[in-house]
Amino acid sequence: MDPITLASFAIAGMFVMIVLHVPIGLSMALAGVIGYGFLTSFGASFSLLSSEGIANLSDLGLVVVPLFLLMGNFASAAGISTDMYNLAHALLGRYRGGLAMATIGGCGLFGAVCGSSFATTATFGRVALPEMIRRGYAPTLATGCIAAGGNLGTLVPPSVILVIYAIMAEQYIIRLFIAAIMPAVLTVLLYFAAIMIYVRLYPKAGPAGEHVNRSALLGVVVGSWRAIFLIAAIAAGMYGGVFTATEAAAFGAILAFFFALFGGKMNVKVFWETLSDTAATTAMIYVIIIGANVFNYFIVLTHMPDYLTQSITDSGLSTYIVIIILLFIYLVLGCIFDSIAAMLITLPFVLPWILSMGFSPVWWGIINLVVVEIGVITPPIGMNVFVLHGLAREYSLSTIYKGIVPFLCADVVRLSLLAIFPVISLWLPSMFKG
Repeated sequence: MDPITLASFAIAGMFVMIVLHVPIGLSMALAGVIGYGFLTSFGASFSLLSSEGIANLSDLGLVVVPLFLLMGNFASAAGISTDMYNLAHALLGRYRGGLAMATIGGCGLFGAVCGSSFATTATFGRVALPEMIRRGYAPTLATGCIAAGGNLGTLVPPSVILVIYAIMAEQYIIRLFIAAIMPAVLTVLLYFAAIMIYVRLYPKAGPAGEHVNRSALLGVVVGSWRAIFLIAAIAAGMYGGVFTATEAAAFGAILAFFFALFGGKMNVKVFWETLSDTAATTAMIYVIIIGANVFNYFIVLTHMPDYLTQSITDSGLSTYIVIIILLFIYLVLGCIFDSIAAMLITLPFVLPWILSMGFSPVWWGIINLVVVEIGVITPPIGMNVFVLHGLAREYSLSTIYKGIVPFLCADVVRLSLLAIFPVISLWLPSMFKG
């Protein structure tokens, strides 16, 4: 069979398995093994599967993934998310829509120690939603800002998805973290703008809170010292060249553990639950990475990326039309799949296109992450919406979807700015010489 035809059948088969609820990593691995077997031999194919499994499980570069996950889980157990929300609330709560802005700010701060969109959404669904409803916020705005703010969990460094992209695309992890800083700041500012416009149109949706005097604010800042210290220590260590990304993750995990322990939040039950949750998530990510690598080997062997690149070149489509098409595809994938899976399924095809068109792989990593994360709040699915709905059953899916509309509009502006002006993502990395 012609290799391109075989690749097409393998891709179709992979998506059929995913639709039939076969785990995504296993679907990619099976498609890769069967396709590779047809092109070479099934002995070589199974050898590839075992060698990729061993290589990924022994890859020290991937150790950063479970360590950052463990840090986020320990930080959550320590109650650091509540500290971050209280700090953001004290700074912004007195303004109209201030609690919603505090939630966005808190999500951004928690993203710096969590790295997970779903975990951030779930955490602030418990911390911020009851507080906003109690203070008279409209359920649409309250739920919408939490679902949208959850996206900051994967964008604000350190981001687990950016770690995986860096490893798969052979990029320097810290450079990608630095590239994500300005887009993360832009996201927060645009979400703030969306909230301010919304409460101006609907004043009762986000009433102003009480003013926090200077002494009370100082008390909140002091009470949030653990969160501030954890974020500052990791950022200073990584960007100052003291730590590698892996060492920073290990340091952060140890620090978060001691915060939970000495804060009285850690016992044997919480400890084992934290380890179990981290292990389960890590196992899922490793299966996806191994499956993606096997599938990647098969796709490269078929020369399909070269064929597609040449087809696009011959079609006469402009570079920016191709980018727009890719962004639309990623938006759809983000609605359906986990963010990591949506990125890794397509990386073997898309990254060669991006490089052949002369774009920076660092810029594309940020764009890729942003558009996939927009998908997790986009109807008709939007995984963040379902996570929040599972925590707050009293609010319908339609209520949450209405609430995310202002933030989706802000996301369109954000994605357009990042796509049109790559310098937003690339300026800070260009200043970094590490």
